[in-house]
Amino acid sequence: MPIRLKESLPVIEKLKKENIFAMTEERAVHQDIRELKIAILNLMPDKQDTEQQLLRLLSNSPLQVDVTFVRLVTHQYKNTPLNYLLKNYQPFYQIENKYFDGLIITGAPVEKLEYEDVDYWGELTAILEWSKIHVTSTLYLCWAAQAGLYYHYGVPKYELEKKLSGIYEHTVLDTGSELVRGFDKHFFAPHSRYTGLKSEKIRKIKELTIIAESDDAGAYIISDGGKNIFVNGHPEYDLYRLEEEFIRDTDKGLSPEIPANYFPDDDPDKEPVSRWISASSLLFSNWLNYFVYQITPYEF
Repeated sequence: MPIRLKESLPVIEKLKKENIFAMTEERAVHQDIRELKIAILNLMPDKQDTEQQLLRLLSNSPLQVDVTFVRLVTHQYKNTPLNYLLKNYQPFYQIENKYFDGLIITGAPVEKLEYEDVDYWGELTAILEWSKIHVTSTLYLCWAAQAGLYYHYGVPKYELEKKLSGIYEHTVLDTGSELVRGFDKHFFAPHSRYTGLKSEKIRKIKELTIIAESDDAGAYIISDGGKNIFVNGHPEYDLYRLEEEFIRDTDKGLSPEIPANYFPDDDPDKEPVSRWISASSLLFSNWLNYFVYQITPYEF
């Protein structure tokens, strides 16, 4: 079913070329249904690429999905023109009296900073507190997952010896979780980060369950029952995102390692291998269905 977007978003045309059904607001208002209201706090620097990645995954939903992109007012965006943000993103203060079926918070390139040193930490924690009452289920990705676990449950992050970058095999631990319904026992997922989480610290917190884990990448999907779902990786990444990051870091003279299990024969001149897209799509679909649509009230 379609995702409902503001007509001004340039990503609409890109999604149409991928044969993804993106409906404009004008058309959506003529359908007499209760759409799912999903807010996205997009903290990634490349706004339009992340929009496309997330919207592509949200398109496999059982109902019409009304998406609202949210921006912070305490952070100065360096990579996105202000007029683009003003046109397509709503500041948090404009939505804080509203209710949403779901909230997605993306990763952010601030991993090496202490949480309290991030310039928008105060506003972010206000949003996390707000979500307890105003959101049915929140999906946290990568750095946001680490930040959410720290804020809600005091789980610390730690800095890795080197950047974790590549496609890693994971194992489903909680086969009874609806979040991984339809998953193979072993599946792949992308990671790109400098910090990690200690599984033993997560397991000490009775409210938390590690649903899927990797021997190489650590705890991947963590849940407190569905109100908050923490995905310590980048399931939204498309086929070429890690390649783009590798080229970017190479051009900066950072001498990055080749992303693991990504290029055939570890040869960057070869086409990356797609082995995680179906699991990522199913993850988002299960979240929308079992933790949003099946739980949220028809009327807020």
